[in-house]
Amino acid sequence: MTKLRTDFDVMSNVTRILLAAAVSFGLCGGAAAKQIPENQQEITLSFAPLVRATSPAVVNIYTSKVVRQQGNRLFDDPFFRRFFGDRLPFSIGPSRNRVENSLGSGVLLREDGVVVTNHHVIGDADEIKVVLTDKREFSADILLSDERTDIAVLKLQDPKGDLPVIEFGDSDDLEVGDLVLAIGNPFGVGQTVTSGIVSGLARTSVGITDFRSFIQTDAAINPGNSGGALVDVKGRLVGINTAIFSKSGGSQGIGFAVPSNMVRRVVGSAIAGEPLIRPWLGFSGRDVDAEISDALGLETPGGVIVENVHPTGPAAEAGLQRGDVILEVEGRPVDDGQGLRFYFATRELGGTVAITVLRDGRPVPMSFSLMAPPEVPPRDRTDIVGNFPISGIRVVNLSPRVADELGIPTDLTGVIVEGVQRGSVAHRVGIKPLDIITEVNGEEITLVSQLVEIVEDGPPEWLVVLNRQGERLVLEVR
Repeated sequence: MTKLRTDFDVMSNVTRILLAAAVSFGLCGGAAAKQIPENQQEITLSFAPLVRATSPAVVNIYTSKVVRQQGNRLFDDPFFRRFFGDRLPFSIGPSRNRVENSLGSGVLLREDGVVVTNHHVIGDADEIKVVLTDKREFSADILLSDERTDIAVLKLQDPKGDLPVIEFGDSDDLEVGDLVLAIGNPFGVGQTVTSGIVSGLARTSVGITDFRSFIQTDAAINPGNSGGALVDVKGRLVGINTAIFSKSGGSQGIGFAVPSNMVRRVVGSAIAGEPLIRPWLGFSGRDVDAEISDALGLETPGGVIVENVHPTGPAAEAGLQRGDVILEVEGRPVDDGQGLRFYFATRELGGTVAITVLRDGRPVPMSFSLMAPPEVPPRDRTDIVGNFPISGIRVVNLSPRVADELGIPTDLTGVIVEGVQRGSVAHRVGIKPLDIITEVNGEEITLVSQLVEIVEDGPPEWLVVLNRQGERLVLEVR
């Protein structure tokens, strides 16, 4: 028992030293370099002043939605759902409405009542209530909710009195080992503050959102923390807590937050009342792995090798060529394509960024324009009806804008399936949303109008070629 107490005491002292070092650096006017405390006074410093300054701006978010339920609750049993799914083949008992409630956290960013949280916290809620730490309650409207970044921006209805806020920090300045605080309302027990370090940066292998580049932290994050603040030792917002890696549902020391630079971008669009449009890359590529690195003579794997360049896009305008390896953006190393895509997505349209590529063994600097993806050709949304192998699909012309909205490479062209009606002919033969129709009966398909002409001719036999996530599929129907 004595040894256990001794080990705990040593660990506690080390933790206190690290915490004191961070607070000394962040709350005492900063320093030229991060330092270890040198005396007992510095060791006994506390995070309390930082918590007092930031925690009032972290709010609780309560949502509710009305769900229409058909029949007896007995048929919610998984046994019945296994056979009947969500729709029973017969009606049992009267239908009724049921209210579902959920809980999350949010952060006040502006004194006029702008709150940021997670998209998955508010979902398709019918009612949203925001509760401050001083017990004030406000209803809130959704200004913008972006599933691809899992960020939502709310506006309090008729905010009264002074509202506490947190200012943005620059998440690009974070380093592994920096101390951070996670503030939220886990399990609905009330506002809770946990501390930890930045365990990792640019975590792009986490399949939580489309634009993946998360801050990883070991600060305890639990259900209910979603949408809460990740703050640095200067009291600035550096991330919005989003998810945890857990086998039990509780914190296991691996939490993820959306970096503040991405949050700032979404909030800016919401306040301006504009749709969230991300800069167009105008090229596609693949990550440089060990095999490609050896073939190119690179010392270490890393970067993105360019495979295709859109002829009229910003990449072509910058001078990017097939075979170039993008190594840096604004002086920062590029680890992989997802991280590169994320970096561009955090930048405002209209500016430029400096990139460095490797070409013929030499670094080549370039200036890359940040422009919106154009909708050329126009999408021409069309429903294909009748008794044909492709009947029951909704198609649009694939433009850079449409590709960006769908989260697929923006250098692709052709006609893409936007939706498939369940039970239709197309559904039965296996056509799926996001399939690209590239050829019908030997004719290359580049526009919806071409597809419509073929349908109107009503050929007796069909040979349809599809591009499904880069794989060529042939559908033959007679």
